[in-house]
Amino acid sequence: MALYEHVLLARQDVSAQQVEALVELFKGVIEANGGAIRKVEYWGVKSLGYRIRKNRKAHYTLLNIEAPSAAVLEMERQMRINEDVLRFMTVKVEELEEGPSAMLQKRDREDRPERGGDRFDRGPRRDRPRRDDEATETTEAEA
Repeated sequence: MALYEHVLLARQDVSAQQVEALVELFKGVIEANGGAIRKVEYWGVKSLGYRIRKNRKAHYTLLNIEAPSAAVLEMERQMRINEDVLRFMTVKVEELEEGPSAMLQKRDREDRPERGGDRFDRGPRRDRPRRDDEATETTEAEA
């Protein structure tokens, strides 16, 4: 069977429980057609890059699927009919990711406390006069 990564965007108006119910509905479609969903990751409500059907945000969900192509086509057909689904994208992959996806790893990184100091190492400073030294040198030269 082929392996797929599928990302689903649901309307912001629906609750997280309704999104879970949608995922269960599509999971049933895949399983009825001889496939299986290996992993489900709910990424939360995120802002969209542009408005889609008057929505500025959407519930994002990732599904890792192992199924024949007919099962995926049937799932996509039902997603087109469903009004709560704004967009979806299915990508065929060589192997499924183990562990959390990049989106969940990013979320974990945001929870860490901020490190002290500069973000970038600017290297050693060149020898140059300080600004207050420059001011005293010009006043001495003027006198």
